[in-house]
Amino acid sequence: MQGPILILAEHLRGDIASLTFEMLGIGRKLADDMKVPLHSVIFGKDVAPLASQLGVSDSVFVLNHPQLDMPSSEVVAALLKTLFEQKNVSLVLIGGTNVSTGIGPKLSFRLNLPFVNFCRNIRVKDGLVSFTSQLFGGKILSDVRLQENRGVVSVYPGSFPIDAGKSDRKPSIEMLDLPLEETKVIFKKYLEPEAGDIDITKQDVLVSVGRGIANADNIALVNELADALGGALCASRPVIDQGWLPLSRQVGKSGMTVKPKLYLSLGVSGAPEHVEGMKDSGLIVAINTDPNAPIFGISHYGICADLFDIVPTLIEEIKTHKSE
Repeated sequence: MQGPILILAEHLRGDIASLTFEMLGIGRKLADDMKVPLHSVIFGKDVAPLASQLGVSDSVFVLNHPQLDMPSSEVVAALLKTLFEQKNVSLVLIGGTNVSTGIGPKLSFRLNLPFVNFCRNIRVKDGLVSFTSQLFGGKILSDVRLQENRGVVSVYPGSFPIDAGKSDRKPSIEMLDLPLEETKVIFKKYLEPEAGDIDITKQDVLVSVGRGIANADNIALVNELADALGGALCASRPVIDQGWLPLSRQVGKSGMTVKPKLYLSLGVSGAPEHVEGMKDSGLIVAINTDPNAPIFGISHYGICADLFDIVPTLIEEIKTHKSE
């Protein structure tokens, strides 16, 4: 008999991470299809107030402890193993982020169960769960099935809708009292990174520039287009490496993953590393002089032309439309 699904709620500095709601949404659907309970667990220091936000779960387990302020992966894996065995869990979902890195492999080893990393899709058919895992930065997608649907799964951020994991319902909350494993890794201090000028992951409209922008003097033109559309400017890695835009504006595997309603690509060739960060955008429009540019392979609309012939006209038409 299959057991419950357990989600490790990810949080940072007093806020539930968006990925937690992604996992809750897909976890709820998965639990309903499998006809099993959905549980969440949250570890940390003074985290009890956050439990009420996990209402999509049937129940939430909470463990408050001063030593769980940014705990090591070894400590979390040990706690999850204990909970897995106590609650007869079959499947554990954790976040595929820097906050939760290392937990999945360690928990998999302790439980002697498979670990599926970089999970991008989950579906149930005839009682069997299939997980789509991305390999080599998304160049290969592998469908995986776990024996008896038992194992540990790391969910790739941005793979599932956030709203599906939010609910005003108050879940059943159980306070835990579990022993903590000794560790040589101790959290000392959180160093705040330098703030970016804008969060491109929260924008509905993005105008992206690549090598085709030619030089830094042309940034002003595409920025004017972004302003006219009510969006923000972002870029592929070559533009960032030149210092023409800050790192906070980079889209791609080594930058940010974005899913705007409109992604307007200007002079971006569409290398796999860049595509990985924007391919799930609602509407992709590409302008490039190269008819064989890979970006046209994923765009909904494409224009094979010089961006400097198109962008001024676009700006004029948008401004004219707004003034009417």
